[in-house]
Amino acid sequence: MKNSFVAPALFCALVFFAYLHAQDEGSIKQAMSPEEFHKAGLDKLSDEELRNLDRWLRGDREKTAKKEATKVAKTSKAKMDLIVSRVNGSFGGLGGATIIELEDGTKWKQANAEDRFRGSPVDHPGAAVLRGVFGYKMRIEGVPEFYVDPVKR
Repeated sequence: MKNSFVAPALFCALVFFAYLHAQDEGSIKQAMSPEEFHKAGLDKLSDEELRNLDRWLRGDREKTAKKEATKVAKTSKAKMDLIVSRVNGSFGGLGGATIIELEDGTKWKQANAEDRFRGSPVDHPGAAVLRGVFGYKMRIEGVPEFYVDPVKR
């Protein structure tokens, strides 16, 4: 009973690996050696069946590429959920419309003008920006957390 599933599984694996090695516009017949093509039983397919198989493999690769692109986009978005850096220069507090540049190059504007904090200037204090339900919150060493908005470049 187990052996009846081995042959189709091997065939699918062989077709899949041949597909991975195929060029963008190439066919599975070009990607495999004549011996591999024969062993996989693909020589029994008509030209139309081979074209359909090639078309399916290309479509499957496009779906995989789209999934990977979506995954990368989600990862990029997740990276914006937490940024840990340092303030670029000295930080003396919040004045109502303070713009804070971090060493990673991002700039953030104080979101609430009524948030004010005066303290002695600190050179390059540690900073973290957290994305939450209500927006971005910034935490800087020695300062209560406050809301910020990203500054578009």
